[in-house]
Amino acid sequence: MKKILIGVLVLLVVFLAYVSSKDGHFRYERSGVISASPEKIFPLISSFEACKAWNPYDQKDPNMKRSIKGIDGQVGSVLEFDGNQESGSGSLEIMKIVPNQSMELTLRMVKPFKAENKVEYKLTPEGAGTRFSWTMSGDGGFMGKLVSTLIDCEKNGDQGFCRRYRKS
Repeated sequence: MKKILIGVLVLLVVFLAYVSSKDGHFRYERSGVISASPEKIFPLISSFEACKAWNPYDQKDPNMKRSIKGIDGQVGSVLEFDGNQESGSGSLEIMKIVPNQSMELTLRMVKPFKAENKVEYKLTPEGAGTRFSWTMSGDGGFMGKLVSTLIDCEKNGDQGFCRRYRKS
């Protein structure tokens, strides 16, 4: 029994060493074509107030507490939010704006996990519409490495921890 226990512990240590050696960086991207021009879409993505209408986390927690610091839709403005377990709490800060083309934001999560990630929105004319691309990247730390070792987050992207931790 003692040998089995030692063997299990050795395997666990080897597994954790393997997880620790992995790259923790992740990059997750989704996009789709919207039947509207960039000029019609941009006001909806560049304003924290307007984002309430389409942001999935606002939909998951209609009682989310939100406060905007600075001038909404301008570089330097910050949305602080505090929601339920699915939405979490933290802040979004607008870092860069290219009108009708792109935005860069910094997402700082406090709950359920501390994290700082880069979020990008990009609008690209495509046919009669506009391709809207959303990208989030960052370093998932040890938990991100562990989750990506155990679960294929590209395949199971909308489930559990995968919403937070994505493979590069």
